[in-house]
Amino acid sequence: MSAGQSHTPQRIGLLGGSFDPIHNAHLQLARSACSELALDAVWFIPAGQPWQRDPLAASAQQRWDMVNLAIAGLPGMRACDIELRRAGPSYTIDTIRELRRTHAHTAFTFIVGADQLRNLPTWNGWQDIAAQVDLAAARRPGYVDTAPPELLAALEAHGHRLHRLDMAEIDLSATRIRERIARGQPLDGLVPPAVAHYIAEHRLYHAPH
Repeated sequence: MSAGQSHTPQRIGLLGGSFDPIHNAHLQLARSACSELALDAVWFIPAGQPWQRDPLAASAQQRWDMVNLAIAGLPGMRACDIELRRAGPSYTIDTIRELRRTHAHTAFTFIVGADQLRNLPTWNGWQDIAAQVDLAAARRPGYVDTAPPELLAALEAHGHRLHRLDMAEIDLSATRIRERIARGQPLDGLVPPAVAHYIAEHRLYHAPH
């Protein structure tokens, strides 16, 4: 870049989760955020050891494989293994700090569902999260789309904001998918075909014999 040339920060959405397994609602959320917020890309970040979740059913490698299969060929979508490479519990604030340090000229937006938005003030370092990134929230069935006032105040205090994504509610979760697999029910329309094939090939989430 030549002297005096302006630098336009890249706009990246961060979509974290256990992705156990990744499903079509995750993809729709990423597409909506990318379109509505004019993001350059969305990075899918599989959690290494989620600290507020039960033990995961699929291994880190299997979840990483499924994410890559799900987003293959989708413009603007990429997988990021930052949490899989880090030992110990996966805290979002550690991820954001590291990404801000290694991508100084990038403006990040952290993408969440309504359930996560409501619980975000219980997260480790949540005030620091609000100090470093914008948030984007989507509606989820059964959850009131209300942001805690302390979260809104923390965002505003640091010049960040909460973006409301105008996407239809999708009644789909990884728990529901795992339950369907355990009952031997099909996954048509719930996960990308490549992910369904991977689950079947590796016999993931099947009820124990």
